[in-house]
Amino acid sequence: MSKSLASKSFTNPDVLKEPDKTHSASVDLGVATATKLVLQPGWKWSECVKPLVGGHSCQAAHVGVVIQGSMTVAHDDGSEITVHAGDAYTFAPGHDGWVNGDVEFIGYEVTVSAKNFGAWSTANT
Repeated sequence: MSKSLASKSFTNPDVLKEPDKTHSASVDLGVATATKLVLQPGWKWSECVKPLVGGHSCQAAHVGVVIQGSMTVAHDDGSEITVHAGDAYTFAPGHDGWVNGDVEFIGYEVTVSAKNFGAWSTANT
């Protein structure tokens, strides 16, 4: 991979995690990690991911774009947001989230650092 140009396919990810109702494919692009999230209807962080990573709420920060579907995120401070296809979003650590309706949620997130993808780094699924 060139230091100035990079491309990888999500069909052959560097990291694939598939907890219940979740398909998370991440590619390492050197300066950033890009992740494609496909979350099935009925997905909720506290039910599908929390059992694998523990904690009261998701402690990862997220920056992404919704391609399909809708998700609601409730922060520990009581604030809540719903994002829809075409929205860009950021969620601070300390939240729960769930897919709305019967359409799977598809989103892309980017992490610019040398860390693993959020709190899921402890899960081996």
